Amino acid sequence: MDLWMIYVSLAVIAIIIEIIAPSLFCINFAFAGIITAITSIFWGSTAALIWLFFGLSLFSIIFIKPILEKLIKKDSKADFNSQYIGKIVKVIEPINMIKGAVTIYDERWEARTALDCEEIPVDADVKIVKHDSLILYVEKV
Repeated sequence: MDLWMIYVSLAVIAIIIEIIAPSLFCINFAFAGIITAITSIFWGSTAALIWLFFGLSLFSIIFIKPILEKLIKKDSKADFNSQYIGKIVKVIEPINMIKGAVTIYDERWEARTALDCEEIPVDADVKIVKHDSLILYVEKV
């Protein structure tokens, strides 16, 4: 088996693992595997290619992974903010600081009051002011 095939195989395995468990960790090894596979076509020193693979993996983990994480986090936050924040929605379960629910686009979302105020009753209109994971924070309109 040629060296390039080994590194392509490592890259494919890393991509499959990244698809199954997305963490932006295994994609670094896929990046290193592809670059090392291309390099191995022109340069056949096994020891040097192993060092290249590990060096590129480390470089990718230290420098590229944080950039990708920021880009992905920024994109997902922008999508959510532009889609939901500021929308007026209906209360489907009474909302207080501990529990409650609203409906938006025919989807049920957990909701909490944004301010320390009294319970918001069912069928009231509220405005989404903030989100935290899967919980929307609302205030009376």
